[in-house]
Amino acid sequence: MIDQMRVFDRALVARRRARAVASVDQVAPILEDAADRLLDRLDDTTRRFTRALDLGGRGFVAPKLAARGIPLIVSADLAPAMATRGGGLAVAADEEFLPFAEGAFDLIVASLSLHWVNDLPGALIQLRRALAPDGLLLASLPGLPTLGGLRNALAEAESTLRGGLAPRISPFPELRDGAGLLQRAGFALPVADAEEIALRYKSAFGIFADLRAAGEANAVLARDGRIPPRALFPMAAARLGDGAIDLSLRLLVLTGWAPSPTQQKPARPGSANARLADALGAQEFGTGEQADKPR
Repeated sequence: MIDQMRVFDRALVARRRARAVASVDQVAPILEDAADRLLDRLDDTTRRFTRALDLGGRGFVAPKLAARGIPLIVSADLAPAMATRGGGLAVAADEEFLPFAEGAFDLIVASLSLHWVNDLPGALIQLRRALAPDGLLLASLPGLPTLGGLRNALAEAESTLRGGLAPRISPFPELRDGAGLLQRAGFALPVADAEEIALRYKSAFGIFADLRAAGEANAVLARDGRIPPRALFPMAAARLGDGAIDLSLRLLVLTGWAPSPTQQKPARPGSANARLADALGAQEFGTGEQADKPR
């Protein structure tokens, strides 16, 4: 069962994140934008946070949390050198085996860091346990159809060159999976929505360069370990077109609260004391009735 859940080579992910410490600033505008969009959710609550965990923010989340006046911020990353980019307290930590005590934080922010986790429901359970009652989780990860065009171009090129293909792009979840994952992990008031970051590249080689700079190269266990054919990436780039390439990074944003007795609870079905039709000033129709049929 454990082997079936292993999709990613976590040791390889750690090595690539460590190497990316020297290059991640090349993709700073993208990671800054993603962090800002995620942290904008804090403006929707009056809750004040004092103990925050920045999980995998690559140095772009912790300073923004500090600017919001949060006094204690811990930056954690699979690669120790990446964790230190946060500028404060740094911890080398694996998202699959978090070292933090139960209730250690009242805010956890995971910006584009959970998509290389083998057991995402299990990681979310650990994050919920690391939150104090009524603590908040904000997480974002790439979702379908991000990199769909590149995935198809690589598959077609490799099939042409080798007569078969191996996975070269990480599998991403869909938006409909988000709230269910939070509920399964025991979060209260779960919300999943999506943000689109529009990107434009002069060529496909710019996409390849940014993925390497961010430490996001292929780490799927089922990848082909052989050296890629010399023509693979040029052929894939040609399939994407000769001119500028528009690409959309779709962020799945997950928001959930650690359960607390003081939280608001959804009303029981049938407990409403007013009709929605009255509030909207609309006419109510029974099941099966047509709107244009006189009553």
